[in-house]
Amino acid sequence: MTHDLLIRNGRVIDPETGFDEICDVALSGDTIAGVGHDLGPAAREIDATGLVVAPGFIDIHAHGQSVAADRMQAFDGVTTALELEVGVLPVAEWYDTQADVPRVLNYGTAAAWAFARRAAFGGFTPDGTRNPIDHMGASNDTRWMTDTAGAEQIETLLSLTRQALDDGAIGIGLPNGYLPGAGVKELTLICDLAKEYDRPTYTHIAFMGNIDPKSSVESYVKLIGLAGATGAHMHICHLNSTSLMDIDRVVQLIARAQAQGLPVTTEAYPYGTGSTVVGAGFFADPDFRQRTGSDYGNIELVKNHHRFEDRDDILRAGQENPSDLVMWHYLDVEVNDEHRRMLDASVTYPGASIASDAMPWVTPDGKIYDGNAWPLPPEVSAHPRSSGTFTRFLREYTREREVMPLVEALAKCTIYPASVIEACTPQIARKARLRAGFDADIVVFDPDTVTDRATFTDMNRASDGVRHLFVGGTPVIAAGELDTQAAPGRPIRCPRT
Repeated sequence: MTHDLLIRNGRVIDPETGFDEICDVALSGDTIAGVGHDLGPAAREIDATGLVVAPGFIDIHAHGQSVAADRMQAFDGVTTALELEVGVLPVAEWYDTQADVPRVLNYGTAAAWAFARRAAFGGFTPDGTRNPIDHMGASNDTRWMTDTAGAEQIETLLSLTRQALDDGAIGIGLPNGYLPGAGVKELTLICDLAKEYDRPTYTHIAFMGNIDPKSSVESYVKLIGLAGATGAHMHICHLNSTSLMDIDRVVQLIARAQAQGLPVTTEAYPYGTGSTVVGAGFFADPDFRQRTGSDYGNIELVKNHHRFEDRDDILRAGQENPSDLVMWHYLDVEVNDEHRRMLDASVTYPGASIASDAMPWVTPDGKIYDGNAWPLPPEVSAHPRSSGTFTRFLREYTREREVMPLVEALAKCTIYPASVIEACTPQIARKARLRAGFDADIVVFDPDTVTDRATFTDMNRASDGVRHLFVGGTPVIAAGELDTQAAPGRPIRCPRT
């Protein structure tokens, strides 16, 4: 048998089994045909001497969901990018729309509880053809965010969410922090639905603050309580940014919940800067400075880098265009050792995933960029994590600071995120492994040079060090160059009912 491709002499790592050897990998079609030595002839060969050969990274928190976003994440080693924290609605319409887009990476989504709630409050029809971030702040009618739902509204939002699950959604996006009006009764019913379908929820904690009442600690206890009361798998998004200065306490609470066997998982990204929409309700809190330990000057408008002066300044921006993206520099990890230590506690949390929370690319007028130009136009921007989350993590935590061994770091990029969703997505059970019979989603990178290049002023600089990237056996990056014609991305979804 002649294989399609032989990757020779690389350091081959399978994080699930701990396999770590210099050997070859053979690909046939979209499948790994063999790992080892003397695998037979191949139509084509790649010399991977000095390079690491690993499963492609699975990003379970990626809001970009476009050709531009896929290409930038490809250079970050990602082969599967999923929109799970927010999700979309209608789910079937979104998958149908994406089927006509030349997606580079594998893609998928959760059900958007937020948009089901917004529809239930009236005056809104979810649009599965749009990026979900467009829906997160595109109206000054905030009842769907701030008000408690009545019985009829709950019935409507549950029905819409159920339909999304029937259409194959990978669980339910539960960004409670943007909808603080949601009552506990409503949340338990949504979690009951997730448990019924045996699919996770992907949660943004309810409160952004470090003082009681309505602290981040209170929010984490609430989520852990929902897991215990309903049995739903509560996956907690961006442990770092939502905990703010309470990371140490939050880590203790999650560890104790997991030790009791509660279905709670989490993730983090290696930045002390978060990103959201300017219309997010927590910015309007009159006690924002006291509650978060942050100043309005730490919040930066992405489209023009404006730093806000005070509450009135950010409220005006929220009224003008509530879906404009902002960056929130909540930790100064470059100069503050204590801030660095707290970020490390979230990023290195045992068993937790690395996930980018990659934001969409936007034009100077704040609109989401949906073009196919490569390189990206110099005027588009997002957040550096949209370009270099995984490569930044590998550079900082394995090469420069030697915080953890490479095999464990790769597990946080592959098998740990896969384990969050593979019970309900059979396709994921074929990924995140580098063994014969599994999908040929593979990254080949130089461990001595892999690095992020994006900065807060030059956000669309692609990462370095990924020499080859295969999605379903199709080369997307070859010898460090992007194939702009490659579009092998395939939908990831739960079986439809």
